[in-house]
Amino acid sequence: MYRIKGIFCFFFIFSFNSDIFAQDISEKSSVTISGVVKNKEDKSAIPYVSVVVKTERDNAFVAGTVTNDEGRFSIANIKPGNYFLAISFMRFEEKQQPLFVGSLSSFLDIPTIELEVQSTVLDAITITTKTDEINNHLDKKTYSIADNISQSGSSVLQSMQVLPGVTVQDGKVHLRGSDKVTILVDGKQTALTGFGSQTGLDNIPASAIDKIEIINNPSSKYDANGNAGIINIIMKKNRQHGFNGKTGFTYGMGSLWVRKENLPTIRPQYTFTPKINPSVSLNYRKNKVNIFLQADNLYTHTLNKNEFVKRTYNDGVVINSQLKRNRNTNFLTTKTGVDWNIDEQNTLTVSGLYGSEKIIDRGDQPFFNVDISERLRLWQFLEDELKTTAMATAAFQHKFKDAGHLLNAGFNYTFHREDEQYFYDNYLPASTGTDAFKLLSDEQVYDFNVDYIKPLKSGHIETGIKLRDRHIPTNMDFRPGANSVLDIDAGGWANYKELIPAAYANYVFENERWEAELGLRVEYVRIQYDVNPGHSTYKSDGYDYTQPFPNMRFAYKLNDDNKLSVFYNRRVDRPNEVDIRIFPKYDDAEIIKVGNPALRPQFTNSIELGYRNSWNSGYFYSAVYHRFADGTITRISSTVPGSTLIYAIFQNAGKSHNTGVEAILNQKVSDIYSFNINGNLYRNQIDAFTVQNLYPEPNTFSADRQSAVSGNFKLNNTFRFTKGWDAQLTAVYLAPDIIPQGKILSRFSIDAGIKKSVQNGKGEVFINATDLLNTMVVKRKINGMNFHYTSDDYYETQVIRLGYNYKF
Repeated sequence: MYRIKGIFCFFFIFSFNSDIFAQDISEKSSVTISGVVKNKEDKSAIPYVSVVVKTERDNAFVAGTVTNDEGRFSIANIKPGNYFLAISFMRFEEKQQPLFVGSLSSFLDIPTIELEVQSTVLDAITITTKTDEINNHLDKKTYSIADNISQSGSSVLQSMQVLPGVTVQDGKVHLRGSDKVTILVDGKQTALTGFGSQTGLDNIPASAIDKIEIINNPSSKYDANGNAGIINIIMKKNRQHGFNGKTGFTYGMGSLWVRKENLPTIRPQYTFTPKINPSVSLNYRKNKVNIFLQADNLYTHTLNKNEFVKRTYNDGVVINSQLKRNRNTNFLTTKTGVDWNIDEQNTLTVSGLYGSEKIIDRGDQPFFNVDISERLRLWQFLEDELKTTAMATAAFQHKFKDAGHLLNAGFNYTFHREDEQYFYDNYLPASTGTDAFKLLSDEQVYDFNVDYIKPLKSGHIETGIKLRDRHIPTNMDFRPGANSVLDIDAGGWANYKELIPAAYANYVFENERWEAELGLRVEYVRIQYDVNPGHSTYKSDGYDYTQPFPNMRFAYKLNDDNKLSVFYNRRVDRPNEVDIRIFPKYDDAEIIKVGNPALRPQFTNSIELGYRNSWNSGYFYSAVYHRFADGTITRISSTVPGSTLIYAIFQNAGKSHNTGVEAILNQKVSDIYSFNINGNLYRNQIDAFTVQNLYPEPNTFSADRQSAVSGNFKLNNTFRFTKGWDAQLTAVYLAPDIIPQGKILSRFSIDAGIKKSVQNGKGEVFINATDLLNTMVVKRKINGMNFHYTSDDYYETQVIRLGYNYKF
């Protein structure tokens, strides 16, 4: 009788629930509640019990199911609001209990429900959900690449520069005025984007990316590095049944005219530079197996650098120069893998990623006297660089019987080779010199992690461990020619070793008014950098530490649409291998960049107060934040007696502070027009400091306290017309800001794009333009000991693209 009655009840609920389920999916709800129903007398599980969610206001049916043979049930797609549960089965009294739907965890494990002849009312139950773009934690913003029409067909770096709170400077992403940002790909650090520091973002095609997450206040489950926050790049992956996919092709052209003429006697700068980006995404899913492939190729010519510099020394010497770099790049990325649903509770994913980045740079750097009447020197170079990345990943997930109760285990292996050759010609008034060098670096990284998540009645707990082992042997082979200017005693080999075991725990609590998140991550770090004994300046060095990294968040919900949150985070920025690399770099002939093996980590504490107000057609978000760092990592430029060469070396410059306010207003005005306004106003301060640069010989540098008020403002206008036409117009203003030993002046640009849906929605055609008015010029003023200089960089910023995408 139990089984017959239960089967009848199941079909009734399923037929009634099918339309509701489809509606919830369309509204992007994602909460799942689960539990078990037992007989109170003998504690035995009761199968085929009806469990129904109804609205508190009008008793309307929302969703329902029946328990399985073990008495367990699971109900998905519950939206925020007030409800009650109705639990019923023959021979037992129906139970009803109030439900509050919160906004934190994606899963909820309901305590055991016991049925008896007499009715019993249980405690209130908390259910949680997720929202898009700015989540209810107020710690993460999520943006779809497909919505960024004005940057379609560009690189990931270019796509990021229009996002709220993000600026791009010298090829790096800055969050709230800091470049200490950790870049993840699908939640993991990779050699494609850098372990610790950023790299390669301007060469990763945006066509490979699904969405981008900005996390200003990461929880303890994330690695502790990156004081400004985390940017998580989520690559495309389809899970639809059968064979399906998407293909696309984009052609673009940049540097449409010469913004500033070259100094005399050098080769022409690139104009009408092509950009070609084909892409394909394939997916096949049948039964328990899902196979996926994503491949993109980005081929570009770029005026990568076009910087005009005027150096003035205290003795009256003035040198005018230009650094022009014409770059050819081909970047191929391929990701493929298999998802195997072993059974209902166990899933195994095995995937591989391959990246190949080929760079050819042809550079000219002339040096002239004060009135450009006499050429003092001409430095020409050819860079031939190949970066190869291979990554293998295995991820296992076990789902316990209650929804959201998970055990994840993963292993990730990364190999990254940097094979770089430079060839130089040094033309002086009385002689000509030739030089070359070859750098070879093979990086290997082993990551292993275990993570456990357990839903609770009012939140969840998560805990885990991670182990990283990283090795980077590097060899610099200087090949001096006639009249060489290379410091051949600064070459040779070096070996970087990194070991980081870590453990974390995080607890999330929520009731109708209050939320709390408490986490702690403990990391042991051991770094050893071995240097060949013959190096002219540096010796082997290293450090180790064991440090706690807590995070806290407390929130108060004023009502369903208004929330206040307070955050605290402690994070670290460890010097990356390239920051301590001992070999001088000659891509600028008279500003020589060198690493520093004595560099130590920068520790940062941050606090933030956030507020969010939501309404049907938009939202307002604001935050006030303060970060204070000790051991601030920065480059220091200095000279040595008897030379006009400038040496830029990483140092720990002492204490720094960053205080600011961020605001975002998003409003849908009509079915046609919506806008997003975001602004960030902050004050940066670097306290007075004194450091000693060892290369090429010991010299002391001191700086007074620097401070400046800066910020950025962005306006995104989105238009959705009839017949599948969409358009976007974006304006970006970046205010003056301080940089090490100086400041960078204001910048402004406008981007625009139009997209048309074709072929019954399966295809789309777009055209867009970045820096439409060609106004983005990077201007700097730098003050050093015994010198100062100004620079104006007219690198390529204006690009027009035409593209087509088709999905099947």
